Amino acid sequence: MGCWAAVFVWCALCRGALSVTRYSIAEEMERGSVVANLAADLGLELGKMAEREVKLDIFTNKKYLDFNKKTGELYIVEEMDREYLCPVKSTSCFLKLDFIIENPLRIFNIELGITDINDNAPNFRRNRVELDVSESAAPGERFSLPNAVDPDVGINTIKTYELSTSKHFTIEIQTGTDGTQYVDLVLTESLDREEKAVHNLILTAVDGGDPVRSGTADNIVRVQDTNDNPPRFDQQIYTVNMTENSAVGALVIKLNATDLDEGLNSEVVYSFTLYTSEKTQNVFSLNANTGEITVKGTVDYEDMTVYELHIEARDRGTQPLLGQCTVVVHVIDMNDNYPEITIQSVKNTVVENIPVKTIIALVSISDRDTGENGKVSLSIYQPMPFILTESLDRPMHYQLIVAEPLDRETMPEYDIMMVVTDKGSPPLSDNETITVHLLDVNDNVPQFPQSFYTIRVMENNAPGALLSSLTAFDPDLHENQYLVYFIIEKEIANTSMSMLFSINPENGNLYALKTFDYEIEKEFLFHIEARDSGSPPLSSNVTVHIIIVDQNDNAPVIVSPWRAHGSVVEEKIPRSTDKGSLVAKVIALDTDSVHNSRITYQFLQVTDATLFSLDQYNGEIRTMRMFSYRDPRHQRLVVVAKDNGEPALSATVTIKLSTVETAVKANSDMSEVSLEYDIFSDLNLYLVIGLGSVSFLLLITILVTIVLKCQKPKASLTAPPCRNSVISERNSTIADSTLVSNDAYWYSLFLAETRKGKLVVRQPAPKGSRYIVSSIPRGTGLTDTSGSAPSTLQAIHILNKH
Repeated sequence: MGCWAAVFVWCALCRGALSVTRYSIAEEMERGSVVANLAADLGLELGKMAEREVKLDIFTNKKYLDFNKKTGELYIVEEMDREYLCPVKSTSCFLKLDFIIENPLRIFNIELGITDINDNAPNFRRNRVELDVSESAAPGERFSLPNAVDPDVGINTIKTYELSTSKHFTIEIQTGTDGTQYVDLVLTESLDREEKAVHNLILTAVDGGDPVRSGTADNIVRVQDTNDNPPRFDQQIYTVNMTENSAVGALVIKLNATDLDEGLNSEVVYSFTLYTSEKTQNVFSLNANTGEITVKGTVDYEDMTVYELHIEARDRGTQPLLGQCTVVVHVIDMNDNYPEITIQSVKNTVVENIPVKTIIALVSISDRDTGENGKVSLSIYQPMPFILTESLDRPMHYQLIVAEPLDRETMPEYDIMMVVTDKGSPPLSDNETITVHLLDVNDNVPQFPQSFYTIRVMENNAPGALLSSLTAFDPDLHENQYLVYFIIEKEIANTSMSMLFSINPENGNLYALKTFDYEIEKEFLFHIEARDSGSPPLSSNVTVHIIIVDQNDNAPVIVSPWRAHGSVVEEKIPRSTDKGSLVAKVIALDTDSVHNSRITYQFLQVTDATLFSLDQYNGEIRTMRMFSYRDPRHQRLVVVAKDNGEPALSATVTIKLSTVETAVKANSDMSEVSLEYDIFSDLNLYLVIGLGSVSFLLLITILVTIVLKCQKPKASLTAPPCRNSVISERNSTIADSTLVSNDAYWYSLFLAETRKGKLVVRQPAPKGSRYIVSSIPRGTGLTDTSGSAPSTLQAIHILNKH
């Protein structure tokens, strides 16, 4: 490019001023459009053109044109935009280029004029314009609007502006010194924001081209408010009916004052005027922002029936405007005063035996209301042993009186709720509680859980052993319930109960002071007294039955056959004794109770087990077969008598049998006596003396028993039986001569030996009979089996109860 410029300058110097060839075309012609035939216009031969080099030098950054060597035409290779090529708005626009031919070098200057077409519409730099205009603006006030631009020139540029229809605005067009048109918005009529707050205006720019093109812009006119409207209430006078004693915070009315302005000019503040009394302002409160009137104090019909509230609403404008109204509140009377109870005097503590009709309290009632709302009545809330009586000379004054006997043990205190009620609708009531405490008096005797105690005590107990705890209960309080226990004194067999038993006076624990023996003392019956510490003291007693429980502490005593202590009983029987004959009978006695005294018999040793049998219940020894010549003449039998206790106790006896040839006839079914000597032998004499002595002793015992029973209702304790004289009878009342046995029947057997021979007396024992063991002189030669002194022997007789 620089090289061609140099050539151009050189040629210009050589030839002087070069001639310029000018053409003119419209902008935006299509590609391939022919601008001109340069060969013809410049006088060039087409034939030679093909041999020479031809170049177009266009002074732009784009190649818009080209040259056709064959036709010699200058044609368009790219559309040309006049507004792009000539950005500076001007009526003329040229595209300069050099047409260069070499060999020889020739340069032709060409100017291509670009004519404008209406290809651009007017355009506003700002499509939306917002204007704030005060509603107080005067008509004729002007407001500048942005103008539009159109890159086209001449007739194609902007011709005029147009404004959408508006009764408040119009436009005026002004032309500057440079020909630019400016638009002013002119106010033609006063604005009212409350009528229309926003005006939407469309400004249109129109050019003069063909076809006509235009552009638009939105102009938003916002009417700015001025404080030209005062707040207005819906009503000038508001009337409200309200019940008295409405809760604090209760809504009375909500006022609403409207202001057509906006912003601060429309914000309303409510307040009381000076015409509202201070007393009214103490009862009601006004919310300055919301206009709510609420209860602040006590609305009392008795205090005021009508309230007048004068309210003003003021806006927040620079020069505030205000509106006023009056609120009239009519108070509706209600039963709003609760009746009252006044306790003038009261006895809160009384003794439980207070007399009936005693006055406990004086009470009065009242009600601030009037009419039916002020009529009141007083009552006790729930049934109680108290009543209310109204004073005849003083209405609405009451006496609280004891109506029934009181008992602290049943109810230690009373909460007496008195309820006062008026006759309003709905009725109102109040209550007051009087608490009456009852003081204890000693009006309850001690009580044992049982009226009769049976206590079983095992014999051979340790002295001081705890037998039982006999505790009584007294529902009274304090010293009235502190109990002391005593044993009521009673003598049994010249022995005081306090020597046999002891009771703890504080807790009622009963102790044994001695060791008891079932064989001597079987039971005790006495009374224990519980006495409180009240004044006067009260007491009660309980019967105690002590039963001595037997232990197996007595071994059986073999009383038949008789023998000296540790000696062997010798018996002689005929060798011709038949099978089943009674050889001997072992009788043992046990002084323990029925259960422990049940005795069974067994052979401990026997010479020939096939010769003799032993009945385990009655102790009879009988032959199981007849004697043979092979049997030994002497047989040794060891019999053990064992009781039923735990552990069992026993005694043994050894019987030595000798067989003799002399027969002694014995009949077990008939009562007979076989004698081999004189009936008036020494043995018989001793028997008669023994029977007489026993009969005499029995008679004396019966007489003594009768005398004792007449003097004392209780059976006396007896002394232990002696070894020399024992009387045993089932269910006998004579304790010192009684031994109990449970055999099915009792046999009486007397076996005696004399030097002259053997005497056997055998009889069946009738029912209900008893056996008696009595002392007999030892001179008869009988064996002592009871272990008594050697001066006595034992004999057995059968006595009928009749």
